[in-house]
Amino acid sequence: MPLPTIRKTEVLAQSRFFTIEAMHLTFSNGVERVYERLPAVGEQGVIVVAVNENEELVLIREYAAGFHEFQLTLPKGAADPGEALEDAAARELAEEAGFGARDVRFVKRLSIAPGHMGFTINVLMATDLYPHDIPGDEPEPPELVLWPMSQIDELLAHEAFYEARAIAALTLCLPQLRQAVCDGNE
Repeated sequence: MPLPTIRKTEVLAQSRFFTIEAMHLTFSNGVERVYERLPAVGEQGVIVVAVNENEELVLIREYAAGFHEFQLTLPKGAADPGEALEDAAARELAEEAGFGARDVRFVKRLSIAPGHMGFTINVLMATDLYPHDIPGDEPEPPELVLWPMSQIDELLAHEAFYEARAIAALTLCLPQLRQAVCDGNE
């Protein structure tokens, strides 16, 4: 199926983080529509699934302005210009949770809300952790929460852990995490 033809785009609103754009489209059957979207701007995002030597998942509780509340989630943030995703994940883990990682691996790129936004986030898994705390850009440091891997199902069902990106990232990494726990118990 061919992509619709973009007849025109126009910026409807802009802030330092977001641009709202109108796309005037013509579909292959001749139907014309105007879609509003938030096109991707800035650097790529990363979300980090990290497990320490005690088989604990590294979580944070941080302020979520969209809901004006603190949410239980995974460390995440934007890569700096020119920064590799693995380096960005390691930096965010150190800034938000106080850990470095000797092993950081790319897992998968996820779209967030593709019907309206061009944003993606990259899931990375971090293991072989060590203490490494660097200053971050949050107004207050997030609260570190270590969650036992043996209670992952309880975490996924927990009412305080409901951010879709964090649930998707954790779910993608579960087979590898469970295998690592099994390997460590042999």
